[in-house]
Amino acid sequence: MRLLILGDVVGRSGRDAVLASLPGLRVQCRADFVAVNAENASHGFGLAPEMAQALFAAGADAITLGNHAWDRKEIIPYIVSEPRLLRPLNFPPGTPGAGAAVITLKDNRKVLIAQAMGRLFMEPLDDPFRAVEDVLSRHRLGQNIHAAIIDIHAEATSEKMALAHALDGRVSAVVGTHTHIPTADHQVLPGGTGFVSDLGMCGDYDSVIGMAKSASVTRFIRKMPGERLAPAEGPATICGAFIETDDKGMALRIEPVRIGGRLLPAMPIWPNGD
Repeated sequence: MRLLILGDVVGRSGRDAVLASLPGLRVQCRADFVAVNAENASHGFGLAPEMAQALFAAGADAITLGNHAWDRKEIIPYIVSEPRLLRPLNFPPGTPGAGAAVITLKDNRKVLIAQAMGRLFMEPLDDPFRAVEDVLSRHRLGQNIHAAIIDIHAEATSEKMALAHALDGRVSAVVGTHTHIPTADHQVLPGGTGFVSDLGMCGDYDSVIGMAKSASVTRFIRKMPGERLAPAEGPATICGAFIETDDKGMALRIEPVRIGGRLLPAMPIWPNGD
């Protein structure tokens, strides 16, 4: 199976780039399944329902959120009715929406996608390790699912890596989101799980993690509230990862995806011209 996972979509620049490129990118990567993190798609903070609908129409099979899940209040009734839109599964019981979903593909193969939010330097939530284990107790590779992807939305690289090693051999991929900077540690772990600490963002990299430079820099220098943060509006780089799995759902390879904007481009290498 071929999986395409895109990192945090930030503002109009990132949103427009993903909407314009995703249909062709899906074909180019021959992706069976596409997931997009879109918690910053609406002016950098949250996701509006119409934006989620546009991403689904462009080719996303699932959308994950994160710590900005509730910044747009109108997403609450929408997430209750849309099982393909996921918030962190380790929110307290009773929180609207779900943190995991099984998506059935056109060929009837099933993909588990789940998101957990880290706790180091983040809001205090329930244990993400325990929350993921609970999901995996009901969904197992080779039994009732054909692939499993965990989006770990976390600040600390160590927490992301620890979760990946804890799950190695039991999920297809663990991919990090939230820090908006693509890391270069794409690897298949010893047990067969693909991992990268952070997918990066889909947004303007002539910025401070997607936000316009002037207000961001001023906040660091003056340590005072000032101009409201707003997304940078220059050309966006689309960042993510491509994972190919075997018939058991374990990763054969994981490679970076970067197109457009300011960063060095990267696309999957097809062996023997395949």
